[in-house]
Amino acid sequence: MAEVIVLSSSIVRPKKINKSDHTKIHLTPYDLKLLNFAYPQRGLLFPKPDDETGIIHRLKASLSIALEVYFPFAGRLVKVNNHEDNTVSFYIDCDSSGARFVHAKVESVSANDFLQPYDSVPDFKRCFFPANDLKSSDGVSEPLLALQVTEIKDGVFISFGYNHMVADGSSFWNFFHTWSKICMNGSSSDIHPLVLKDWFLDKVEYPIHMPAPETGRPPRCEIPTKERVFHFTKTNISDLKAEANADITSTDMKISSLQAVLAHLWISIIKHSGLNREEDTHCIVAADMRRRLNPPLEKECFGNVTHQAIATAKVGEILDHGLGWAALQINKQVKTLTNENYKAFAENWVRNVKFPKINGGISIKADTYLIATSSPWFEVYDNDFGWGKPIAVRAEPGNGIGISLVVFRGLEEGSIDVNATIPLSMWSDVLVNLLTDV
Repeated sequence: MAEVIVLSSSIVRPKKINKSDHTKIHLTPYDLKLLNFAYPQRGLLFPKPDDETGIIHRLKASLSIALEVYFPFAGRLVKVNNHEDNTVSFYIDCDSSGARFVHAKVESVSANDFLQPYDSVPDFKRCFFPANDLKSSDGVSEPLLALQVTEIKDGVFISFGYNHMVADGSSFWNFFHTWSKICMNGSSSDIHPLVLKDWFLDKVEYPIHMPAPETGRPPRCEIPTKERVFHFTKTNISDLKAEANADITSTDMKISSLQAVLAHLWISIIKHSGLNREEDTHCIVAADMRRRLNPPLEKECFGNVTHQAIATAKVGEILDHGLGWAALQINKQVKTLTNENYKAFAENWVRNVKFPKINGGISIKADTYLIATSSPWFEVYDNDFGWGKPIAVRAEPGNGIGISLVVFRGLEEGSIDVNATIPLSMWSDVLVNLLTDV
């Protein structure tokens, strides 16, 4: 186990605090349903700066400026007890409390330890992330954003965890890119003001009143897992996409590159799962709803504006049909993510509030769910703080449920990397070889 030495831990606040502009952000059903979910955590591996002097100061100073623009990340979650109807409400108070910034060092780890042969993931990776074990409801007392800069022998690993009720991946990577740009240029003069999402149900009063969720932390019931980063080259992806589209007979359906990759993973994992042929298996894909709504929201608007497409099929169906059929099931469910569907889900949620049980209260059979998050559209490799662009990206899956597939753009143009976390009971060398050899 690598020994991480924490050199400092501090709170970074927006450089300029305007108390008269104290924004309160109401939360939608899509935000509130994430109350029990872990902070998403991602990290980028950078080369070692030529001159390390002042790097931490520069990062913190530029972060302070970035938080002026992305002020919700410097706020806190507020819980209100509504005694008149025995319910609770939550909202984000943009009070400039600040984000946590951790500076750490590990003398025994090098970049090659992250870039292991066959894309295996080192066991020590978890200690490089700043928000382990935090879930969204902790935002009442914990920062909504935590960052960790860890110096290693020949590089720097910059990681983060953020409250998913505040933002989705699209909004976060926009913030991260802004932060890196300010750090490199030393100015925010060309940064546009933040546009908050503007989507609320017409007939619902905000903040939403809902039954009090279960308090306290259930005993952790983590399922032993193994991680592997699977790399799909541009040629791999092109071949899978061509095969999937050749398999389907529909002329009005076109399988995308991502759908073909996810379908391949779905088939491969289920093939080696040992599940009964009559069991249901599910592939869940997160989708950005900004441009799907009517009227559409601005592409860059800040907040959590995602929905999930859930493709379901029997194990036997997955095994008996080809790549195209599996991809088509995903495709069909993605197409159901319309303005009407988005609104109906939210209205139903308000009438019948349900919080998924996580960890100690696992309510799903973990090995039947493939949960795909993040996106190859996020420009993770375009972030440069002034000493070079990243050489690798990694994820720290935090919910401990299902088979986690965190999807990233690959380092090579047109490629895709999938940071997969699979229950140990399903892991086998055969599975690894099959997934590696697309």
